[in-house]
Formats: sequence, C-alpha cells, structure tokens
Amino acid sequence: MADLNKLQQSYIPMTEASFMVLAALGHENHGYGIMQEASRVTDGRVNLGAGTVYTLLYKMENDGLICALREEDRRKIYRITPEGAAILEAEGKRLAKAADIAAQALVQLQKA
Repeated sequence: MADLNKLQQSYIPMTEASFMVLAALGHENHGYGIMQEASRVTDGRVNLGAGTVYTLLYKMENDGLICALREEDRRKIYRITPEGAAILEAEGKRLAKAADIAAQALVQLQKA
C-alpha cells in the first residue's frame, strides 16, 4: 500500500482529467465508459481522449488508486480503491473550499 501523504502530494491539486477518471470509478467502469461518463456529467464540457484516459488508468493502477477487477469483452473493468477514494475526497474538499472562497469574493464585489 502506498503512503497516502505521498499520494496526496503527487495528485493534489488534480488535473480535471484525473478527477474525472477517479470520480467515474465510484462504480465499476472501463476506459470507454469513463470517457462517456465524463462527457455526460459535464454536459459535454469535458471530453477525455483515449490516450489521456488509458495513461491515467495505468498510472493510477500502479499507484494503487484504482484496481483492475476483471476483463469483459476485451475491456478491463476498474474500480477505485480506498486510497483512491481518500484522494478523491481530499480533492473534493479542496475544490469546495475554493468554491467558498470564490463565493465570498463575489459577495465582497457586490458590496463594493
């Protein structure tokens, strides 16, 4: 098992692509399904390419953030690990704090 602190230093802040891959693996999924889900949940704003997704899957699997469960119809099925979930949670908290800071700044602008 990898050192969680070291993983957090390596992954946070996350790229949007990395975030979308981890978020799409809260349930069993494969590379193409991840690409489709990223597009769906962002209303088409995020379109992940195959090269990006498969590079991230390889790296995240090697780092212990995700694991391959099985192969179906020549598609590798992945799922997030507890370490990956911890990284996703930490990034979610970071993004929520950033959203709070932006909201506070906008309130200040409205008062000015």
